[in-house]
Amino acid sequence: MSKTSRRETLLGLGLGLTGTLCLPETGIAKGRRVLKAGAAATADTPSAEIGIQILEAGGNAVDAAVAIGFALAVSYPEAGNIGGGGFMTLVIQGKPYFLDYRETAPAKAKADMYLNAEGNVRPGSTVIGNLAAGTPGTVAGLYAAHRRFGRLPWARVVGPAIGLAREGFTPPAQMIRIYQEAFADLGRDTNLGSYFGTMTEGKIFTQPDLANTLEAIAQRGPSAFYQGRVATQIVAQMSRGVEKGLISLADLEAYRPVWRAALTSKWRGYEVVSAPPPSSGGIALLQLLGMKEARSDLFAGVAHNSAQYIHLLAELEKRVFADRAVYLGDPDFVQVPVSRLLDADYIKARAESVQAEFPSPTERIRPGLEKPQTTHYSVVDADGNAVSNTYTVNGWYGSGVVVEGAGFLLNNEMDDFSAKPGVANQFGVVGGDANAIQPFKRPLSSMTPTILTKNGVPAMVLGSPGGSRIITTVFQVLLNALDYKMPLKAAVDALRYHHQLLPENTIYTEPYAPAPADLKQELERRTYRIEAQSFNGDMAAIQVRNGEPLVAPDPRARGAARITRH
Repeated sequence: MSKTSRRETLLGLGLGLTGTLCLPETGIAKGRRVLKAGAAATADTPSAEIGIQILEAGGNAVDAAVAIGFALAVSYPEAGNIGGGGFMTLVIQGKPYFLDYRETAPAKAKADMYLNAEGNVRPGSTVIGNLAAGTPGTVAGLYAAHRRFGRLPWARVVGPAIGLAREGFTPPAQMIRIYQEAFADLGRDTNLGSYFGTMTEGKIFTQPDLANTLEAIAQRGPSAFYQGRVATQIVAQMSRGVEKGLISLADLEAYRPVWRAALTSKWRGYEVVSAPPPSSGGIALLQLLGMKEARSDLFAGVAHNSAQYIHLLAELEKRVFADRAVYLGDPDFVQVPVSRLLDADYIKARAESVQAEFPSPTERIRPGLEKPQTTHYSVVDADGNAVSNTYTVNGWYGSGVVVEGAGFLLNNEMDDFSAKPGVANQFGVVGGDANAIQPFKRPLSSMTPTILTKNGVPAMVLGSPGGSRIITTVFQVLLNALDYKMPLKAAVDALRYHHQLLPENTIYTEPYAPAPADLKQELERRTYRIEAQSFNGDMAAIQVRNGEPLVAPDPRARGAARITRH
């Protein structure tokens, strides 16, 4: 880590060498009312209601975002987390910010740690059990955001999650189904069932160990997680199970989030604010928007979700994923050519090779210069502050490992590294040396928390889970709402299609709504293969029109959204 990054992270977290809270709470004062209401779009009802409660208590968008993040760790354990990490894009008083609280590889991690004697990746080693877990960043990240921009006391914003864990909630049918599917993959080799196996539809589910952990965090900040009892419990968990893990007390104490410069770009009268590396999402989104503009001739008059539209999107997407596989990684470890990848002439040159009718041969799509189980939420307040936050434990229920006595799941984020260059991860995405495993390195991500503003005022706040599908989900919903002028609900509900270079010429469709027969036939005529995918995002979007926030939960999952005029 560079000296600059180290200084930024120390300031952002507010920890001294002893790990105690040593800086006073700071934040932003209540400003003039810019919007007619505040709003929260989240992955489920409990978290949405908690976010609104915080706004109505006088909190701002950051306070609400932090409260939602901790609430989802309770009510959405398959993806909400304190044992994972993520990215937060913010617009505060009209200015863009970005917070990287991605997990890091433990100090003992090695590039070949998942390979067998023959040099092949050991099946399941990157996704199941202790060895799959990176050092978690969520608690440090949420604290860093709150310390810098929050308005309410820290204990006040963590408090609702404590009550949710201690008093319990009724798990919905979808949550139980996802748990059962995850248990089939993870349960034999982990302790997942001992913590979540009692969930029953219609019965209150409580998590007392998690409540105790959250209570300690509320009282002592991140030092309660990265040092002391909880840290000791995490490390003790590493020695249990089928395969031993690597996270040490030193790894936990050394973890710091990083404030980075957000990626910004002009597009159709909006300023697009998105995620820089180690996310690939922001670069990919800006490349996609730029290439579509550069080939407006091909898109002119093309019907939404027609065979021609889907083909053209696939042509753009395969070029983006080719660049992603080679150039992108943790900028503290590799030189990421951000400015070159986003250069207007480069984007135009990439767009010029798009084929009008048939897919470009995959072997000819090379990098042009010489990486679902996540959750997202969006928040705006009446002062015009906005937060777009995507965080993850990677797969459903992460590594399947629950920290005994602490009650939270650990991630399997190490799978987002390139365990072996050219070998696909669980989302089918390949990577190269830039994303190879190194101690303390952050794995490449597709998370794309994005905010669009006009004159510094939020116009749209959006993001999604979905692994590599995140990029294409955000891209398509943006086009639906702003290019095709769809109402927000229609923009979110519309069928989505996905292509990512490999598998070759494969278009993925929605699991619950297969491609219509005539569309499938036409795409197959163009040599595409159509394949249903198990998951295609869970968009959490807020759109602002004439100062009025509009919300539309995604019907694909159990998303919820609320508006407050308080």
